[in-house]
Amino acid sequence: METTKLPPSSPSSPTTSFSVPSAEKVDGFPRRSMRRARQRRSHSSSQFRYQSSQVELTPLPLLKDAPVAELHDLFCKKLQQCCVLFDFLDCVADLKGKEIKRAALNELVESVATSRGVLIEPLYPEAIKMISVNIFRTLPPSENPEFDPEEDEPTLEASWPHLQLVYEFFLRFLESPDFQPSMAKRYVDQKFVLQLLELFDSEDPREREYLKTILHRVYGKLLGLRAYIRKQINNIFLRFIYETEHFNGVAELLEILGSIINGFALPLKAEHKQFLVRVLIPLHTAKSLSIFHAQPVKFLCSQTSLRQALLRALCRFCLCVQVMFLGEIEEILDVIEPSQFIRVQEPLFKQIAACISSPHFQVAERALYFWNNEYILSLIEENCQVILPLVFATLYRVSKEHWNQTIVSLIYNVLKTFMEMNSKLFDDLTASYKVEKQKELKRERERAELWRGLEEHQERRMQMLTEAARNQRNLQERGERGDPLTPSSPQTAHSDQPEPKPSGASSGESAT
Repeated sequence: METTKLPPSSPSSPTTSFSVPSAEKVDGFPRRSMRRARQRRSHSSSQFRYQSSQVELTPLPLLKDAPVAELHDLFCKKLQQCCVLFDFLDCVADLKGKEIKRAALNELVESVATSRGVLIEPLYPEAIKMISVNIFRTLPPSENPEFDPEEDEPTLEASWPHLQLVYEFFLRFLESPDFQPSMAKRYVDQKFVLQLLELFDSEDPREREYLKTILHRVYGKLLGLRAYIRKQINNIFLRFIYETEHFNGVAELLEILGSIINGFALPLKAEHKQFLVRVLIPLHTAKSLSIFHAQPVKFLCSQTSLRQALLRALCRFCLCVQVMFLGEIEEILDVIEPSQFIRVQEPLFKQIAACISSPHFQVAERALYFWNNEYILSLIEENCQVILPLVFATLYRVSKEHWNQTIVSLIYNVLKTFMEMNSKLFDDLTASYKVEKQKELKRERERAELWRGLEEHQERRMQMLTEAARNQRNLQERGERGDPLTPSSPQTAHSDQPEPKPSGASSGESAT
């Protein structure tokens, strides 16, 4: 993090006698308790490095009133004046200095936008320094760890009154007719671009919008940085997909890539194909997909050689966020070539059939809307012999079982369309479906009978086991009482005075 040197007269200067107690340097508890006691604000500022004791700013002459000979010196002084940072969390602190800086930034923006011959070589380092000091900073942690961009309000940058003017100056600087890329590339280097890309993680959507436009201008003006910009965007996406799963500027970076990739010469290089397949397609696995899901498809659809790979990938992902991906698939099918459609039609319509059978009516409805698209319908008609057998059984079954009457009506329309396309194939499939249904019913009956027989057999077996256990228990009880273990005959058991039997007879009976 950059630090701003303070003047020697500053009370916070190292030359003063003020010192921090050694215990507080080691122990962080006092600072934590202060943080907990601080009231939460609706705005957050990332300007952690503002000067604790500001140099008092004094108004400089207006640029429009300055003589031509002094214009560039005055312009440079105003750039240096705008390097002073202020604490915007304290709304009433140094209002005069904030207003002087705001007026100076407005002048700089107007001068760069309307005047010619202002941007000379000595001003480039001063301009880039002023921009860097103001915009490059450590972004504050989110006040809401479970921040949902679709539900929650973003945390706005408190220093936006000055930051907006700095971004506006940077944009006008890049768009100026006097801008010289050969001079700017000495100062707008790879380190500068990397810091600029990190700012896309800002929660403030206003800042990300400016950054998007500025990065696009940098990409167009400074040709030597193009490959580096693409590489670093690639790294941000990979980190987002496989590590953090959080980056606020994914949608904006995808918009930039959309214009970049649309400008690629055809056929695409292997590097660009690898980037699109390994980075942009896996973005569909992100939890926050709904925020930016339309962006990858827009420019992937324009690349003929990638449509087949994208369709196969979307078919794999389709069960996760079905309605969203079905919309993307339809966008691709709108521009796909018939020869490519043939290669993906089987896995594609197997997945569409699975979506039609979904109990969620919106998923089934979105899948059935494919037959309302004239171009897709023409592709289906050309390949009816392959597609109809894939979806017929699902359509017929769902038309009898689905709970939603709208879905049933849409299925009847699709079946009617297929019947008009190829009535003979439709009749054959209907007959074969009924035969298969009868066979299935027969198999169900056989299976039910088999299970019933198994249950009866199990019931008989349990009865036998229960009876055997009871007999074994009776024998054990007789043995404990000292009764003879051999069972007596019924006549002997019912007689009042049983006759004693000879041992031989007992042995014979036992042997028998």
